[in-house]
Amino acid sequence: MQPSLILRSGRSAWKGPYFVAFPNLRDALENNVAIRTQARSCTILPNFVGIRFMVHNGKDYMPVTVTQDMVGHKLGEFAHTKKRFTYKMTKNK
Repeated sequence: MQPSLILRSGRSAWKGPYFVAFPNLRDALENNVAIRTQARSCTILPNFVGIRFMVHNGKDYMPVTVTQDMVGHKLGEFAHTKKRFTYKMTKNK
């Protein structure tokens, strides 16, 4: 038997998922307008599917389009805060 999603989330089951009430959610769905937010810990709910969010990563707002597979995850998981390090060799002439 596997534990339920609520038990594995790290948040008490009686509290329920953490989410922010976005006042312009209906407008964003109808007019395809992105919602700018800094709530990285907000849980993605099923009624967020198809909505574009601009999630703050500490420096910029990263575009995130919510799909069905993202339900139950946090918004911050899809807006990375660190860049990938690449080593560049400089040419000395």
